[in-house]
Amino acid sequence: MLSLIIFIPLLAALGILLGAPARKTALGAAIAEFALTLFAFLSYDKARGGFQFLSTTPIVADWKLNYAVGADGLSLVMLLLTGLVTLAAVWVTPQIEKREGLFYACVLFITAGAAGAFASTDLFFFYAFHELALIPTFLLIGLWGSGERFTAAWKITIYLGLGSFVLLIGLIDLYLAVPEASRTFDLIELQRLGANGIIPAAAQSRPYIFLLIGFGILISLFPFHSWAPPAYASAPTAAAMLHAGVLKKFGLYGLIRVALPLLPEGAKVWANLLLILLVGNILYVGFVTIAQKKLDLMLGYSSVMHMGYIFLGIAAFNLVGVSGAALLMFAHGLSIAALFALAGFLREKNPLLTLDGFGGMAKPAPWLGFAFGLAAFASIGLPGFANFASEMAIFFGAFKPAAGLSASNFQLATVFALWGVVISAVYMLRAFRAIFLGAPGRDAASWADPAKALRWPVILLLAVLLLAGFAPGLFLAYLQPGIEAILPK
Repeated sequence: MLSLIIFIPLLAALGILLGAPARKTALGAAIAEFALTLFAFLSYDKARGGFQFLSTTPIVADWKLNYAVGADGLSLVMLLLTGLVTLAAVWVTPQIEKREGLFYACVLFITAGAAGAFASTDLFFFYAFHELALIPTFLLIGLWGSGERFTAAWKITIYLGLGSFVLLIGLIDLYLAVPEASRTFDLIELQRLGANGIIPAAAQSRPYIFLLIGFGILISLFPFHSWAPPAYASAPTAAAMLHAGVLKKFGLYGLIRVALPLLPEGAKVWANLLLILLVGNILYVGFVTIAQKKLDLMLGYSSVMHMGYIFLGIAAFNLVGVSGAALLMFAHGLSIAALFALAGFLREKNPLLTLDGFGGMAKPAPWLGFAFGLAAFASIGLPGFANFASEMAIFFGAFKPAAGLSASNFQLATVFALWGVVISAVYMLRAFRAIFLGAPGRDAASWADPAKALRWPVILLLAVLLLAGFAPGLFLAYLQPGIEAILPK
């Protein structure tokens, strides 16, 4: 089943490039992807736990290199996120005027790369599947983007290429740190070896900092964040939804899946540095977000800012904090995808998406106003949405971090992070007021809600956000056993 989740979008993309109807094929693949991820999610035996749906195909026996897939609760939640956002991204995409087949093929390649990374239990394919998604991202922004799309496309490619290179160095260093007799690419076996302290504490610091910087660049950790906002602002709607909503979570998933179980002492050595950087994400980037005058840039910076909360939960190194971080990965992916989808609707009336170019849209476009309000409230962390439940878990987890970490430093960082909630409320409510309230802006007479068929993808994303907000235990029942197995005893 996991191989189907990976290869259906891949085969559909190849079919489109060979002449299959682009939109129909892409939408069919997206529906199948969502159905399969939901079926896998519901079929998982929570009572048994651990990795399930395992499948292994040897590739190079002498190197112990295998195409291997499997999923625990953490993987399944990320795969469900991939299915949800892919379906929404393909569904809301407007008519593509040029190279329609290549556009949809690129979207599906990103989906296949993300799904492959989340489902892989082999370290080589975990890395390789993520790389599969980088070139399509460059093409989507460069060919179908807006504004300074060429600059943004090259910038994101250079940054992500550099991040991938540093990450590769870290993974090689990690592999060599394992005693030669025990070296393997098998992530499940590596997790078991990590629980037994296979890598000496003194040897953990260097590979961890490489992994932190490599994953951090891919996640837009401050100060390596400047590629993300212009890339999302210039990207077509589907690309922004998939990259900000799904692909960026690869780095966070990698820190939880690879760095924490194998390099726990290295994580503690660099914890104070990570606290400083994540506060930069929350406060510095938060104030930059307030200063934005365009909706797409504001959403791009907002996405970067919220990565700071997830880093805080991961750095806390305890079950409550890391579980909150994993749940926020899911919640943020849905909320930012919904916001970029709504921004795509708004771009049709105001191509520049300048906030002062709107005004009074709540009357001619009430559904847009209602949906944007819900998505904005979710991003802020209003009770009732998954973002609130996950951020509360992060704050509680960070206020009392794992043994060996400085509680006072974490408590100070948590206080700064709480101010980030206020900052989020300022820029989101200001954007809502500028767009939907006040005097009507220019061309107000032509403003209207999107067609009813195009509203369903956003409704789906918001409905799952509310479900996870009112009943976070449904998702934590999947996340916590896997995370408990990852954390050192």
